Amino acid sequence: MLSAIRDFFEQHIDTPAQAASHHTIELATAALLVEVVRLDRGVDDAARAVVLRAVREKFGLSAAEAATLVELAEREAAQATDHYQFTSLVNARFSQAQKERIVELMWRVAYADAELSAYEQHTIRKLASLLHVPPSAYIAAKLRARDAASG
Repeated sequence: MLSAIRDFFEQHIDTPAQAASHHTIELATAALLVEVVRLDRGVDDAARAVVLRAVREKFGLSAAEAATLVELAEREAAQATDHYQFTSLVNARFSQAQKERIVELMWRVAYADAELSAYEQHTIRKLASLLHVPPSAYIAAKLRARDAASG
């Protein structure tokens, strides 16, 4: 992991060194959400706002901490050669319900701009598969996110 990530958590969250693996999972989760944002040609403000809110709620971060984490995740995702480095961490640390929640959050990001592209659908399906989320849970997460987006 980037030293910037470690520095961020030491400076802003002030946690002990043994908690570093916990921060790695936060970054991996944020990177998966950022990956959905990156599928659109430009970074949509609505999608980015969904990512920031999701990171804040999931990990109890302040607005500034969430923004910094998302920036770090964007850099990490841009440098990544595949999704395995992120999905393997999530698979190792999260329960099935938590992984299904991440899939729902990815769908919420995709629905944020009111346009669901084939790239977004394909990527979320692929990531859900890598997270070992069964098709029934994948579809349920998609429907919950669609319903939330429609109001």
